[in-house]
Amino acid sequence: MSTPPTALGRYGAEWFGNIRRDILAGLVGTFALIPEVIAFSFVAGVDPEVGLYASFVIGIVIAITGGRPAMISGAAGSVALVAAALVREHGLQYLLAATLLAGAFQVVFGLLRLDVLMRFVSRSVRTGFVNALAILIFSAQLPQMMDVTWHTYAMIALGLAIIYLVPRLTEAVPSPLICIVILTAISMSFPMPLRTVADLGHLPSSLPALVLPDIPLNWASLRIVAPYALAMAAVGLLESMMTAGVVDDLTETTSSKRMECTGLGIANIAVGLFGGIAGCGMIGQTVGNVRYGGRGRLSTFCAGLFLLVLMVLLRPWVAQVPVAALVAIMIMVSISTFSWSSFRDLVVHPKVSSAVMLATVAVVVATSNLALGVLVGVLLSGVFFAFKVMHLMRVDSQYDAATDTRTYTVHGQVFFASADMFADSFDLRDTARNIRIDLRAAQLWDITAVGALENVVNKMRRHGLRVELEGLNESSATMVERHGRFSPAEL
Repeated sequence: MSTPPTALGRYGAEWFGNIRRDILAGLVGTFALIPEVIAFSFVAGVDPEVGLYASFVIGIVIAITGGRPAMISGAAGSVALVAAALVREHGLQYLLAATLLAGAFQVVFGLLRLDVLMRFVSRSVRTGFVNALAILIFSAQLPQMMDVTWHTYAMIALGLAIIYLVPRLTEAVPSPLICIVILTAISMSFPMPLRTVADLGHLPSSLPALVLPDIPLNWASLRIVAPYALAMAAVGLLESMMTAGVVDDLTETTSSKRMECTGLGIANIAVGLFGGIAGCGMIGQTVGNVRYGGRGRLSTFCAGLFLLVLMVLLRPWVAQVPVAALVAIMIMVSISTFSWSSFRDLVVHPKVSSAVMLATVAVVVATSNLALGVLVGVLLSGVFFAFKVMHLMRVDSQYDAATDTRTYTVHGQVFFASADMFADSFDLRDTARNIRIDLRAAQLWDITAVGALENVVNKMRRHGLRVELEGLNESSATMVERHGRFSPAEL
């Protein structure tokens, strides 16, 4: 009988159990990372080197500290959209401080095991999240399509054609990379009025160096940074947890979400110390990594390492990439991110679920705050769920003339939302002298339920009725004993 592997043995297998395919998959993942990281850096309003340095650091660190092997993380996705407003209003240095604080928040979230809160994010909220993310990604491209010549539109159209048609011929090389190569070759061979990556800012030319945010260390700075840091931490974790779930399904394995949460925080703290922007899991690159055979931590490590090598060696070429190519890639990202089946689901799914999804999208699009949209969606989901469970509670009444006894049989969940319905179900002017309340099919969940039960019993007794309780289960009796004014025996 074989003994199960130790934790150290499992960790070693995650590094060296699939070396050749992990290295090759990591290389492909790097090529898929470059265009999207540059594009999201442009969305966030920072130099490409900020996003590229960050993705290199995240890849190296989270390969060691993360909880989901084969998952690709980088400085892209929803975090870039949250960061854009901070960069626009306060500049890069405040972004670096927010990155450090966001990483610290994520480490604390992981240590407190707050990753379990993901269980409260319903499918409707997740659909609303990705749909809103897709809309924000697309809207972020609009400034690059205004006040430009027809050449830009032609290049974007050509880029989209390449991205969508090449996979029909071959998937050996990611089509976004082919798009970049062809559009760059055209723009260099036939000069035309196009913006290039060089116009967006500096590209890496050396290894990243340790830096500290150059901002005043006072409460005023904290008040500026903290809300953005909390939002970056929240949406980054949400996207990473969703990505980890996708890999779990694809590989039919499990992963430590708590470790992934803490690991992402450590990676983002490292990113902030090296002058980068916070990152999170990248669904598209991760799926590609798994599809090309990546299964272990080595694939994540190689994706980050190859990224820096390629960027330093190919810097002169990358600088010539037309922004139109990045816009085409981001339009593709927004189209593939959007859940088009959600239009059909609006008719098929329950109205409350559709309302939650639409509310999440509306809040995010109106405020550009993904975390706020998710919060509103979760709150609405909770309210609608409580409303539904409330109506499942009922009280049946039956009178026995022989013993002059009326029996109230309670069914369902008694809690803050259903407590008033529970209390209103009893007739305090009942002519029966004996009252039996049967709670075998009921559950008391909170102090509101306990208070409602005690009020009903007290009022009936004041009316001269003899009240008897039966069937109070153990957990309900414990609630009464701990939070009621009377013991279960007295009731």
